[in-house]
Amino acid sequence: MKKEVKLSRRQREIIVGTLLGDAHLETQNGGRTYRLKVEHSAKQKDYIEWLFSELKPLSAQSQLTRKTRPNGREFYEFRTRSLGALRFYAHQFYDGRKKIVPKMIHKLLKSPLSLAVWFADDGSRKSLKHKTYILHTLAFSKRDLKLLQDALEQNFGIKSRIHKNRTSFRIYIPSSSALRFTNLVEPYLKHIKSMQHKLVTQMPKK
Repeated sequence: MKKEVKLSRRQREIIVGTLLGDAHLETQNGGRTYRLKVEHSAKQKDYIEWLFSELKPLSAQSQLTRKTRPNGREFYEFRTRSLGALRFYAHQFYDGRKKIVPKMIHKLLKSPLSLAVWFADDGSRKSLKHKTYILHTLAFSKRDLKLLQDALEQNFGIKSRIHKNRTSFRIYIPSSSALRFTNLVEPYLKHIKSMQHKLVTQMPKK
């Protein structure tokens, strides 16, 4: 029998961040084990290369897989091996096949690294004219977003608001918390060129 894989703390923090973002878990054996699937556009190749380098010990791949969508756009992906260690995250982040925010997210989203990965996946500046951030949490319910709001304030001291976007909702981080947010995520993203446009580099003077 294969030796059970134990996730490192850093790997767990990255997995939490990317599950809040674009990654998803899939099982091939009725939920005994799960594998993490991560994909990003070719424009974000340096970002997925970094994620792959961090999670490569969990993958059977030696390199990223390059693919092309029907519309001609290229993207890169990788999958981890099917691991029992990922079953906990599947139970927390999924209700059937629907991705949800865990009720215990305040215990899982505690690291600036998790926050940085989540932001890299789903965050942006509101615009080049604004010194504020948006987390595009459109797949989650308003109730889920309230859990995330509470975790952001409790664990990072970041205040936020929920904004409606047509039929969905997203998290808005105002300028009063934007500097703190930048200081938390920038150390992890400053070396990734494709992420630089997302960061507010000149904050308003107080």
